[in-house]
Amino acid sequence: MSDEMIPIIRPLMDEAEADAARRPILSGWLTQGPEVAAFEKEFAAYTGAPYACAVSNCTTALHLSLLAAGVGPGDEVITVSHSYIATANCARYCGALPVFVDIDPRTFNIDPDRVEAAITPRTKVILCVHQVGMPCDLSALVPLARRHGLVLIEDAACAIGSEILWNGQWERIGKPHADAACFSFHPRKIMSTGDGGMITTANPEWDARFRLLRQHGMSVPDTVRHGSRQVIFETYPEIGFNYRMTDIQAAVGREQLKRLPEIVARRREMAARYTRLLSGVPGLAPPYEPSWARSNWQSYTVTLSEGCDQRQVMQSMLDRNIATRRGIMCSHREPAYRDAYRAGPGGLRNSEEAQERNILLPLFHQLTEEQQDRVVETLRAALPLVAAR
Repeated sequence: MSDEMIPIIRPLMDEAEADAARRPILSGWLTQGPEVAAFEKEFAAYTGAPYACAVSNCTTALHLSLLAAGVGPGDEVITVSHSYIATANCARYCGALPVFVDIDPRTFNIDPDRVEAAITPRTKVILCVHQVGMPCDLSALVPLARRHGLVLIEDAACAIGSEILWNGQWERIGKPHADAACFSFHPRKIMSTGDGGMITTANPEWDARFRLLRQHGMSVPDTVRHGSRQVIFETYPEIGFNYRMTDIQAAVGREQLKRLPEIVARRREMAARYTRLLSGVPGLAPPYEPSWARSNWQSYTVTLSEGCDQRQVMQSMLDRNIATRRGIMCSHREPAYRDAYRAGPGGLRNSEEAQERNILLPLFHQLTEEQQDRVVETLRAALPLVAAR
């Protein structure tokens, strides 16, 4: 039907994922067993990382990464407000203060030129976010962090399959350009395990620490204890967490990882088509992709002209059965952060404008050209309608 609801995203899954989930269900090993180990190995190979550690979600991945970096009370973590609130929350979990710097208004990512001015003697980590799948400028951030002796962690929740041009070669986000990269497999992401996360790193000590802390600080993993022909008593040398991934999730993730090249290629085709269709539309700007970046197009974000009513545009499209989302939230505007952050020099105006003027359009593997045309035409019609009000 031409008026059928078009969602913002729809996961690509079928009988392959359903069959994969049967394996651990019927095996009797449901949590952090052989499927998790296989998923970690395959994910590491896909990204080009020496180590990959599966966890329960990207929030826990970020938390463990900050703990591995030694972040604690009194420290500062430089990051962006323009991200899902979990990014900033993880700094607070460690007792640290998030220091928000503004974004580049073209890429919606942390502005490297503003980071250095925000560094203080309390700064421990720079936490950059590859927002909606668009890679950050790691070629600027990595040497900046190294120059100041700081840890650089990538919030790559949205960025599986995205690439950067690094020393003349295209390399995937997750290959450790920084100290660690954290991924999400939430249903809003382009590959999903229902929920789940992964941390990649080149640091064997960090990887060992992730594995210790994700399982209550247990000194001996389940896989070792259950596979031993001798009785082993584990110890708990420090407080850890229950941040494990289930084998059911991992089995689904292994199938999703097989699909990933096809998913990314399809999303890039659809994003390019959106850009062609929307180019030259008054009151609208398509997203910007730097020459050194290849987004996975986890989301396709358009920017409304100043003064255009974001909510009215979205409502007009929803009235015509097309789902959209507003621009990425700003954590510093939320009640939980009223007195719990410091703003970097120059303020956060670009972040606030991105939240107020950006709209995310439907983009998923099964989206047809006919549906895409309908999204574009409905958006075109909504712009003059809103301007006239």
